[in-house]
Amino acid sequence: QVQLVESGGGSVQTGGSLTLSCTTSLHISELFVMGWYRQTPGDKREMVAHKQKGGFTNYGASAKGRFIISRETGKNTVHLQMNDLKIEDTGVYSCGATTGPGGAPHTWRYWGQGIQVTVYS
Repeated sequence: QVQLVESGGGSVQTGGSLTLSCTTSLHISELFVMGWYRQTPGDKREMVAHKQKGGFTNYGASAKGRFIISRETGKNTVHLQMNDLKIEDTGVYSCGATTGPGGAPHTWRYWGQGIQVTVYS
């Protein structure tokens, strides 16, 4: 019954910013972990960021210092603010979540369909 719906994808020039959003069918407080995972050209897959209910946040190496993940309780939504975008950030971004503990994406039980982000020069 759990659904995650991503929005906010699109195309942006290098150095620009873009914010992705993921709205859940559950109250966000029921999701212990919410995060973002991406697949980039060449079939490279990596965890981008995740944020736990208690506030713990983790970023992948490529996102650290440039991206910010946040949880908006009133909208049952998690956001990923992406700044200083680079061509290598291009890819399909998927929102994932789980009701229990688990920082690794393979433990995330619920997923959105994915949304395209394209960065161009």
